[in-house]
Amino acid sequence: MTIRNAVPGDSGRIAEIYAHYVLDTAISFELVPPDAAEIGRRMAAFSPYPYIVAEENGIVIGYAYAHPLSERPAYRRSAEVTIYLDSDMQRRGIGKALYAELEKQLKSIDVHNLYAIVTYPGWGSVEFHQKMGYTICGRLTDCGEKLGQLQSVVYMEKRI
Repeated sequence: MTIRNAVPGDSGRIAEIYAHYVLDTAISFELVPPDAAEIGRRMAAFSPYPYIVAEENGIVIGYAYAHPLSERPAYRRSAEVTIYLDSDMQRRGIGKALYAELEKQLKSIDVHNLYAIVTYPGWGSVEFHQKMGYTICGRLTDCGEKLGQLQSVVYMEKRI
């Protein structure tokens, strides 16, 4: 497995991976999967924050990225992080490797605080983030509707 910075040519595969989470889970609160062009636009918009992929045998199997926590300059030391893996690639250490590289790159641009917004309860994301050193710092109850049900999220944070 290789971890590397994402390039525009990865946007199609990233869109494929993400579509599962949009259509089949409440992990993402998007309702319509973005296409490759929209993923490419998002990748460019988040620069200089890292957007990285995990690749195996030349195929992208997961990705992670960061973007500003807020557009206000006072938040410049904080970032929101996101990670998605191909649904067949979970529990193989890929997420851990992606987040380790993401943190390394975020430190290099002087980011100190990471935040993840995670659907709660369920899906295993809370537990994954806790294993990665994140703690729950807030909760929004029934704030979104997905899969015909109201969904809650927790805000998780980590200082790097």
